[in-house]
Amino acid sequence: MDSFELNKILGALLFSCLCLLALNIGAEAMFHPVKPEKPGYPVEVKEHAAGGAQAKAEPDEPIEKLLASASADKGANSAKKCATCHTFGKGEPDRVGPNLYGVVGRPKGSEGSFAYSAAMKGKGGNWTVDDLNAFLTKPSAFVPGTKMSFAGLPRGSERADVIAFLNTKSDNPAPLPKAAEAGAPSKAAETAPAGQKK
Repeated sequence: MDSFELNKILGALLFSCLCLLALNIGAEAMFHPVKPEKPGYPVEVKEHAAGGAQAKAEPDEPIEKLLASASADKGANSAKKCATCHTFGKGEPDRVGPNLYGVVGRPKGSEGSFAYSAAMKGKGGNWTVDDLNAFLTKPSAFVPGTKMSFAGLPRGSERADVIAFLNTKSDNPAPLPKAAEAGAPSKAAETAPAGQKK
């Protein structure tokens, strides 16, 4: 191969590189991207989704009323969400969270050798139905500083089902409050004035 042919090949390569460079400069001038301050894409999330209104309306019902129609079978199904971190059987080992056998009425932060957060240990008292309802609604709101990262159960009926299920997981299940008991004083108060009028 003579030098003339070699010069033609090298000239063609040089010309191709110059064309690519010119195209790159031209494209960058036409389509200049704006770089964000933070890498990534901003995602706007509405605070109140379609189910948000229902989730806010339902907690107004007292847990006693919800427990009147609660189903432990439905609660067992809902509690599957909890089964990744908790066990429910007697004598079963702790997982990421403590074993929940006998939790209704049990002192808070008292399950065996489980390493509770200081916030949970400092909460004090027993797990009442009202406390379980508040905790299952949003654990981080009921016990600020808890290690439990569960978002909560927004539907009151689902919380009542889970509480009814947890109550069955005990040697001596506690009697759950009923709606009739919660409404009894108000009915008595309504009938008292009527009796006075007679």
